[in-house]
Amino acid sequence: MSQSYRVRLSRRTVLTVLLAVVVAAGLGLALFQPWKAFTDTEVNEALPASSSTQPMPSMKESAMSPRPDAGPKDLTEGRFVTHEHATSGIARTVRLADGGHVLRLEDLKTSDGPDVRVYLSTRDADAVKKGLGDGAVEVGKLKGNLGNQNYTVPAGTDLSGFRSAVLWCQRFSVSFGAADLSMTTG
Repeated sequence: MSQSYRVRLSRRTVLTVLLAVVVAAGLGLALFQPWKAFTDTEVNEALPASSSTQPMPSMKESAMSPRPDAGPKDLTEGRFVTHEHATSGIARTVRLADGGHVLRLEDLKTSDGPDVRVYLSTRDADAVKKGLGDGAVEVGKLKGNLGNQNYTVPAGTDLSGFRSAVLWCQRFSVSFGAADLSMTTG
Protein backbone atom coordinates (compact mmCIF):
# COMPACT_ATOMS: atom_id res chain seq x y z
CA MET A 1 0.00 0.00 0.00
CA SER A 2 1.53 3.29 -1.03
CA GLN A 3 0.80 6.41 0.69
CA SER A 4 1.42 9.81 -0.83
CA TYR A 5 2.58 12.63 1.29
CA ARG A 6 1.50 16.08 0.59
CA VAL A 7 3.30 19.06 2.00
CA ARG A 8 1.01 21.85 2.68
CA LEU A 9 2.55 25.30 2.85
CA SER A 10 0.80 28.16 4.42
CA ARG A 11 0.14 31.28 2.44
CA ARG A 12 2.40 33.23 4.80
CA THR A 13 5.35 30.89 4.12
CA VAL A 14 4.92 31.16 0.35
CA LEU A 15 4.75 34.96 0.50
CA THR A 16 7.83 35.12 2.73
CA VAL A 17 9.84 32.92 0.36
CA LEU A 18 8.69 34.94 -2.67
CA LEU A 19 9.59 38.22 -0.96
CA ALA A 20 13.06 36.88 -0.10
CA VAL A 21 13.62 35.81 -3.73
CA VAL A 22 12.53 39.23 -5.06
CA VAL A 23 14.80 41.08 -2.61
CA ALA A 24 17.77 38.81 -3.42
CA ALA A 25 17.20 39.27 -7.16
CA GLY A 26 16.97 43.05 -6.74
CA LEU A 27 20.20 43.17 -4.76
CA GLY A 28 21.93 40.95 -7.30
CA LEU A 29 20.81 43.15 -10.19
CA ALA A 30 21.90 46.33 -8.39
CA LEU A 31 25.30 44.89 -7.49
CA PHE A 32 26.25 43.17 -10.75
CA GLN A 33 24.29 45.30 -13.27
CA PRO A 34 24.34 42.47 -15.84
CA TRP A 35 22.73 44.61 -18.57
CA LYS A 36 26.03 46.50 -18.84
CA ALA A 37 27.51 43.44 -20.56
CA PHE A 38 25.23 44.28 -23.50
CA THR A 39 25.48 48.09 -23.58
CA ASP A 40 28.04 50.55 -24.89
CA THR A 41 28.47 54.24 -24.18
CA GLU A 42 30.55 56.14 -26.72
CA VAL A 43 32.08 59.51 -25.81
CA ASN A 44 34.06 61.61 -28.29
CA GLU A 45 35.52 64.76 -26.75
CA ALA A 46 38.03 67.07 -28.41
CA LEU A 47 41.24 67.85 -26.57
CA PRO A 48 40.52 71.01 -24.57
CA ALA A 49 42.49 74.16 -25.29
CA SER A 50 42.69 74.91 -21.57
CA SER A 51 41.76 73.40 -18.23
CA SER A 52 38.43 74.46 -16.78
CA THR A 53 39.86 74.36 -13.23
CA GLN A 54 42.70 76.80 -13.89
CA PRO A 55 42.01 80.55 -13.74
CA MET A 56 42.56 82.37 -17.00
CA PRO A 57 45.24 85.08 -16.90
CA SER A 58 44.01 88.64 -17.06
CA MET A 59 44.69 90.73 -20.18
CA LYS A 60 47.43 92.58 -18.30
CA GLU A 61 49.10 89.30 -17.20
CA SER A 62 48.86 87.89 -20.74
CA ALA A 63 50.52 90.93 -22.23
CA MET A 64 53.29 90.92 -19.64
CA SER A 65 54.13 87.22 -19.75
CA PRO A 66 53.29 85.55 -23.05
CA ARG A 67 53.43 81.76 -22.97
CA PRO A 68 56.06 80.17 -25.18
CA ASP A 69 53.88 77.04 -25.57
CA ALA A 70 50.79 78.16 -27.44
CA GLY A 71 49.09 74.77 -27.48
CA PRO A 72 48.81 71.45 -25.64
CA LYS A 73 52.00 69.43 -25.12
CA ASP A 74 52.11 65.65 -24.74
CA LEU A 75 54.03 64.54 -21.65
CA THR A 76 53.51 60.77 -21.47
CA GLU A 77 51.77 58.11 -23.51
CA GLY A 78 51.02 54.39 -23.37
CA ARG A 79 48.83 51.64 -24.80
CA PHE A 80 46.22 49.89 -22.71
CA VAL A 81 46.65 46.21 -21.91
CA THR A 82 43.85 43.89 -20.90
CA HIS A 83 43.33 42.79 -17.29
CA GLU A 84 39.84 41.61 -16.25
CA HIS A 85 38.08 42.84 -19.41
CA ALA A 86 39.30 43.22 -22.99
CA THR A 87 40.70 46.77 -23.13
CA SER A 88 42.56 48.69 -25.83
CA GLY A 89 43.40 52.28 -26.71
CA ILE A 90 45.91 54.94 -25.77
CA ALA A 91 46.34 56.99 -22.58
CA ARG A 92 48.15 60.34 -22.75
CA THR A 93 48.97 62.98 -20.18
CA VAL A 94 48.83 66.43 -21.74
CA ARG A 95 49.89 69.84 -20.42
CA LEU A 96 47.47 72.48 -21.67
CA ALA A 97 48.47 75.99 -22.70
CA ASP A 98 47.19 77.43 -19.40
CA GLY A 99 49.35 75.02 -17.36
CA GLY A 100 46.54 72.60 -16.47
CA HIS A 101 46.86 68.87 -17.16
CA VAL A 102 44.49 66.26 -18.56
CA LEU A 103 44.61 62.52 -18.88
CA ARG A 104 43.29 61.78 -22.36
CA LEU A 105 41.99 58.36 -23.40
CA GLU A 106 41.94 57.82 -27.17
CA ASP A 107 40.34 55.05 -29.23
CA LEU A 108 39.28 53.45 -25.96
CA LYS A 109 37.51 50.10 -26.18
CA THR A 110 36.59 48.26 -23.00
CA SER A 111 33.56 46.72 -21.33
CA ASP A 112 30.93 48.79 -19.63
CA GLY A 113 30.74 47.98 -15.96
CA PRO A 114 29.40 49.10 -12.63
CA ASP A 115 31.30 51.98 -11.01
CA VAL A 116 34.39 52.06 -13.27
CA ARG A 117 36.81 54.87 -12.38
CA VAL A 118 39.88 56.33 -14.08
CA TYR A 119 43.07 56.52 -12.00
CA LEU A 120 46.69 57.50 -12.25
CA SER A 121 48.79 54.93 -10.36
CA THR A 122 52.35 54.85 -9.09
CA ARG A 123 52.48 51.17 -10.08
CA ASP A 124 53.17 49.92 -13.60
CA ALA A 125 50.34 48.43 -15.67
CA ASP A 126 51.15 44.83 -14.78
CA ALA A 127 51.37 45.50 -11.03
CA VAL A 128 47.95 47.19 -10.78
CA LYS A 129 46.32 43.80 -11.31
CA LYS A 130 47.01 43.38 -7.57
CA GLY A 131 45.78 46.86 -6.62
CA LEU A 132 46.21 50.55 -7.34
CA GLY A 133 48.99 51.07 -4.79
CA ASP A 134 49.69 53.97 -2.47
CA GLY A 135 49.33 57.44 -3.90
CA ALA A 136 46.90 56.59 -6.72
CA VAL A 137 44.81 59.58 -7.82
CA GLU A 138 41.27 59.27 -9.15
CA VAL A 139 40.63 61.62 -12.06
CA GLY A 140 36.99 60.72 -12.61
CA LYS A 141 34.29 58.20 -13.27
CA LEU A 142 34.64 56.53 -16.68
CA LYS A 143 32.48 58.60 -19.04
CA GLY A 144 32.04 55.87 -21.63
CA ASN A 145 33.55 52.53 -22.54
CA LEU A 146 34.25 53.62 -26.14
CA GLY A 147 35.81 56.69 -27.74
CA ASN A 148 37.97 59.66 -26.84
CA GLN A 149 37.69 61.38 -23.47
CA ASN A 150 39.46 63.86 -21.21
CA TYR A 151 39.89 63.79 -17.44
CA THR A 152 41.17 66.86 -15.62
CA VAL A 153 44.12 66.07 -13.37
CA PRO A 154 43.65 67.80 -9.99
CA ALA A 155 45.62 71.04 -9.74
CA GLY A 156 48.93 70.64 -7.93
CA THR A 157 49.31 66.95 -8.84
CA ASP A 158 52.93 66.07 -9.63
CA LEU A 159 52.66 63.77 -12.64
CA SER A 160 56.29 62.61 -12.45
CA GLY A 161 55.52 59.85 -9.92
CA PHE A 162 52.74 58.16 -11.90
CA ARG A 163 53.58 55.13 -13.99
CA SER A 164 50.19 54.07 -15.38
CA ALA A 165 46.63 55.04 -16.22
CA VAL A 166 44.09 52.52 -14.92
CA LEU A 167 40.43 51.69 -15.53
CA TRP A 168 39.42 50.42 -12.09
CA CYS A 169 36.10 48.88 -11.04
CA GLN A 170 35.45 50.22 -7.54
CA ARG A 171 32.64 47.78 -6.87
CA PHE A 172 34.76 44.66 -7.34
CA SER A 173 38.28 46.11 -6.82
CA VAL A 174 39.62 44.93 -10.18
CA SER A 175 41.45 46.57 -13.05
CA PHE A 176 39.69 46.36 -16.41
CA GLY A 177 42.95 47.44 -18.07
CA ALA A 178 45.93 49.75 -17.66
CA ALA A 179 48.48 51.64 -19.76
CA ASP A 180 52.13 52.22 -18.83
CA LEU A 181 52.89 55.92 -19.24
CA SER A 182 56.25 56.66 -20.87
CA MET A 183 57.75 60.04 -21.66
CA THR A 184 56.99 61.15 -25.21
CA THR A 185 59.73 62.16 -27.58
CA GLY A 186 59.40 65.47 -29.27
